[in-house]
Amino acid sequence: MDTLGELLGGGARARGGLFHRMVLRPPWAVRVQDGSPLALLSMVHGDGWIIPGRGAPWRLREGDMAVLRGPEPYTVADDPDTAPQVVIHPGDCCTSPDGVDLCERMALGVRTWGPDPDGGALLLNGTYPFPGDLSRRLLAALPPVLVLGAEEWDCSLMPVVAAEVGRDQPGQQVVLDRLLDLLLISVLRAWFARPEADPPAWFRAQGDPVAGAALRMLHEQPAHAWTVASLAAKVGVSRAGLARRFTSLVGSPPMTYLTQWRIELAAQLLREPDTTLAAVARRVGYADGFALSAAFKRERGVSPSAYRAAVPAGAGS
Repeated sequence: MDTLGELLGGGARARGGLFHRMVLRPPWAVRVQDGSPLALLSMVHGDGWIIPGRGAPWRLREGDMAVLRGPEPYTVADDPDTAPQVVIHPGDCCTSPDGVDLCERMALGVRTWGPDPDGGALLLNGTYPFPGDLSRRLLAALPPVLVLGAEEWDCSLMPVVAAEVGRDQPGQQVVLDRLLDLLLISVLRAWFARPEADPPAWFRAQGDPVAGAALRMLHEQPAHAWTVASLAAKVGVSRAGLARRFTSLVGSPPMTYLTQWRIELAAQLLREPDTTLAAVARRVGYADGFALSAAFKRERGVSPSAYRAAVPAGAGS
């Protein structure tokens, strides 16, 4: 699997992802302050604007897709000057700006809400609600707001997503979680592939015969007892040649990158409540829980037990 795929599929993925359809009639504005690390927003019908907490507004035309990196709040509106009528809070709760609960009043069906079922604007949004759902490396590669024009991508997933959001069947959350991951990776592939794009170093390095090959090995076998020498031998270059090229293209030495990737995987595994620290350590290449704990605290600033305790209830199920 390539590095982008691993960062989404192997290292982190949606669990309890939230999807909604918002049916709105002008003038409309929705303030989102749910603290989520990442959200996707598609303008299915009509036009609108994204007004971030900092910076200029972004135009959102019919068919466009936006990715918003949290946890900073933002507003989606028909016009930048429209005052918000709805505020989205953590826990999938919506209120008026003065705090009146609007959940029941605005419910229009399964994962669908709005003040008017015949509103001319239709937005579809998907949210990763928990910080552990996505790799730190991936989040660091994204701007606060990116907008991909309808003409810049051709995603056959959107009709499937639109249909599944309105369904309420057994296993529906699992289906929606996987669709959220697929939608995100589809958007990011198109975003990074643009001629004017400035993708992160680890993404560009995938095409290099030396650094790319080493990246794939580290991602495919993180528990292997890698050294720079053994990795260089597998790639077919000298130790110095690998270290120099990998560091130049990826931005960090091979063993530093491996440590960061192992800790990303460990953080994901720690969200499983029944997985022991020793089992996590073995799966990511550490001799025991003590060695993993030391490395985890160096990278994350907290112990594995403290990290696990901070995971919201239900995030690991």
